[in-house]
Amino acid sequence: MKRYAIIIATLLATIIGSSCTPDATQTAFSLDEQTKAAEALVGRVTGGRQSDFKVVITEKQLDGHDYFALWAEDGRVVLEGGDGVGVASALNHYLQEWCGCHISWCGSNVEIPEELPLPTERVVKTTPYKYRYCFNYCTFNYTMSWWDKERWQWEIDFMALNGINMPLAVTGQNSVWQRVYKKLGFTDKELESFFSGPAYFNWFWMGNLDGWGGPLPQRFFRQHERLQKFILRNERMLGMTPVLPAFTGHVPPAFEQKFPDVKVRKTSWVNFPEVAVMDPEEEMFDTIGEMFIREQAALYGTNHLYSADTFNENDPPSTDSAYLAGMSRKVFESMRAADSEAVWVMQGWLFHHSDDFWGEPEIKALLGAVPNDGMIILDLWSERFPVWQRTEAYYGKPWIWCMLHNFGQNITLSGNSARVAAGPAAALASPRSGEFCGIGLTPEGIEHNPLMFAMMLENVWRSEPIDIEAFTIDYLEERYGGRDERAERAWGIITESVYNNDVTNGGPESIITGRPSFKLNPGGTTNVKLHYDQMELAEAWDLLVECADRFADSEGYRYDLVDITRQVMANHATVLQQACAKAYESGSVEAFDVAVANYLTYLCDFERLLSSRKEFLLGRWLEDAKAMGHTASEKAVYEQNARNLLTTWGNKDCRIRDYACRQWSGMVGGFYIPRWERFFAAVRSAMTEGVPFDQKAFEEDSKVWEWEWTFGKECYPTEPSADEIEVVRELHTKYRPTLETLPFVVAPDAKKIIES
Repeated sequence: MKRYAIIIATLLATIIGSSCTPDATQTAFSLDEQTKAAEALVGRVTGGRQSDFKVVITEKQLDGHDYFALWAEDGRVVLEGGDGVGVASALNHYLQEWCGCHISWCGSNVEIPEELPLPTERVVKTTPYKYRYCFNYCTFNYTMSWWDKERWQWEIDFMALNGINMPLAVTGQNSVWQRVYKKLGFTDKELESFFSGPAYFNWFWMGNLDGWGGPLPQRFFRQHERLQKFILRNERMLGMTPVLPAFTGHVPPAFEQKFPDVKVRKTSWVNFPEVAVMDPEEEMFDTIGEMFIREQAALYGTNHLYSADTFNENDPPSTDSAYLAGMSRKVFESMRAADSEAVWVMQGWLFHHSDDFWGEPEIKALLGAVPNDGMIILDLWSERFPVWQRTEAYYGKPWIWCMLHNFGQNITLSGNSARVAAGPAAALASPRSGEFCGIGLTPEGIEHNPLMFAMMLENVWRSEPIDIEAFTIDYLEERYGGRDERAERAWGIITESVYNNDVTNGGPESIITGRPSFKLNPGGTTNVKLHYDQMELAEAWDLLVECADRFADSEGYRYDLVDITRQVMANHATVLQQACAKAYESGSVEAFDVAVANYLTYLCDFERLLSSRKEFLLGRWLEDAKAMGHTASEKAVYEQNARNLLTTWGNKDCRIRDYACRQWSGMVGGFYIPRWERFFAAVRSAMTEGVPFDQKAFEEDSKVWEWEWTFGKECYPTEPSADEIEVVRELHTKYRPTLETLPFVVAPDAKKIIES
């Protein structure tokens, strides 16, 4: 071990003495730079009208809290804040309250009057939350895998407008890993089996898998390194403090051969091959951890916040308190060795996901080895399973109340509006909330359910609970550009039913997207049980359809109309699938043919609905993936990654197939319908031969077909193909009379039925 220590000491000296460009590492900016950055944001958001506004950055807080203020001066609107986030928040408040605007991933309304309405008095708001966190590791793949600078700039602006000041920033991390391990003597060839493909970075970074979807082209390292520098500079200029990753022990597969005297353990996730994790007792653990932080700082600078999750969906090999404490102590000490101001930001997910392992002694051991001022816990799923309530608020550690909301970026209407509206304020008021210091968004995927995210972000600048009804009315007026009682009634129904989900995890999938069978509820990653009555959603659908002429010019309305229609149809598909099952049971081939024809026609109509909105197009996801590549081979790798993640997820036998299913045009027409057609053909063949249908044989055959699809090259549209209002009206006329209450609505007192 001594010779390893000498080698590492030399490498650390090289890293410390290396030069770095100011653009890459700058974390503090002059008042002039901050002001220009905020002015540029105002211009982007308002369509070039920054001259109508005056930006004032004070670099101060108000009574110890971040704040914003706005007022009128010399015919302009003054936007004031302690930093760019405060200024952007003032702009967003002004646009909402004075101009009736709404900015969203899913249909924005930024119709600013030619002559700006001027505030008649100074408006000031403060936030009770020191930290306003954003992103889950998973978001960086389920949503962001193919984002470029333009898309990232929009998201940074959106975060600032909504008061976010603590974003997770893990793009470009592979460059850090590569530099560290190359300085330890690893070759590009030895690292090929380490780095995952671009759609799987999240699980590679968290130590769940090695190499899947690779090998990663060297050009991609350089692309994402440049992209991360762009992201960090723009976030920091606005006053955000990005959270960068830290070392948790994950080492390359070739590590044992290169360092045979260093103890590593093997851990496995789902049914991927084992990965190697260095034992925290090893001296080299500290050394590599320090190298990682220093190398990262040389590339990207630091704001002293570091994300590390030591046991992500993997139980530790021991419940021994000394081992658990030693592990967290090593991770933290390696951070502090490189950065004396380091603070460890830990996702509290493991304490829920593996709650049978993490009891009070184990959690106390893991957390207790780190000083309270050296750690912040993300209570990752506060609106569903608030771990802070069973851990005495994480035993003294600062913690953040988070809305997880979504898994796999599944396209489904769901949310827990009651807890989102009241939870943060209740924690603020609770004498049991300990060092509660912030709120955050931690979804696995974004760009959906805009009302739920807007409601959560409404908490940023307030300390009292949200009145859901009043909030929804104001939200709709801004989103749709006007008021209508029918729309308000529709969304009142939705917030009281669909968005009142304290029963299922992440919302229901659809029978359409699961591997075909005759089961009423396939289970696994395809759970189609509802927590509400389908007829309630159908009533809301009726009301929204009636508003079509009133809000035809509203992009937000058009998106919502398609999304509600999508959910109604996604739910009702089970009725038609069960009709096919009953026809099969009857033994009548003729009845079966009729039922199948009805179901497949329905799926074609579903595909046509989705093709009417850009947000529901597979083609955009695939073309963005290919656009990352510069050669035919690069484009092929990226496209296969993009297809793989949404379908088999891993290889053809992967246990989490369809986990990231998407109700998208192209996925329905190009993958789900053909898969159902193959199923029905196999069933019909068995019926005509007079033999029982072999579901297991079909599944084995389907595995091969699904895997082959991930290597396909067929192209899908990137632009909508029809007017969404016309399509919805047609489908409403055609299918509304056939809707019925589904047989699997979960009763309110049956909350334990669907724990996954």
